[in-house]
Amino acid sequence: MIPLTTLHLAHLPPDLAVHIAFCRELQNAAFLRQQLLAGNMDFEYALLDASSILSPTHLHAAIFRAALDATAGRLKSHNVHAETVFALSANNNIADSFRKFGLTAHTTDLVIVKLTPASEAGSVAERASAAAVAAHLEAHVQGRWEPFWEESCVAVADVGRIRGAYKLGAGKKGAGGSGRGMGSGSQGDERAELEVQILGLMALRGAA
Repeated sequence: MIPLTTLHLAHLPPDLAVHIAFCRELQNAAFLRQQLLAGNMDFEYALLDASSILSPTHLHAAIFRAALDATAGRLKSHNVHAETVFALSANNNIADSFRKFGLTAHTTDLVIVKLTPASEAGSVAERASAAAVAAHLEAHVQGRWEPFWEESCVAVADVGRIRGAYKLGAGKKGAGGSGRGMGSGSQGDERAELEVQILGLMALRGAA
């Protein structure tokens, strides 16, 4: 069974479970993208290029906003999973958000998000739901599965790409401002600062 993370975000309905999976060395990105474009309901997930995700907090913020908007009936896209991709964006262009953060035919590291109803955290119903999600992913997504945590993001996040997506320019010279990494010391400090900037931009989208 793949290492699936299941969590409940504060201030959201308690019956909403968030499942997150992380696949390295993805081998069938083109197939998965085809399922999304065809609108195959069996593949209703948020499929994100992991190189565009700075941290779990970055991802959780997008999931929270998408779920909150779904609960309030103000989705701008066709479902909460598409809205999760859109919620990562700092602008109101849905297509642009998918180009910057979503699965492409060339994606090699993939973060997968699935939101499902669950009766109670840790309940039999929740465990059954998580098991079904994990089984479906294991059957249809080809690659190497790893747990999704902070170290995962440090390993694969393309900081230069992420800065470009939010139009934040280059990082501090010599402090890991571009490329992958930024895991410790001054690089970790800059990563934390970058995260704060990004969360602010995400929160401000559509506020004007």
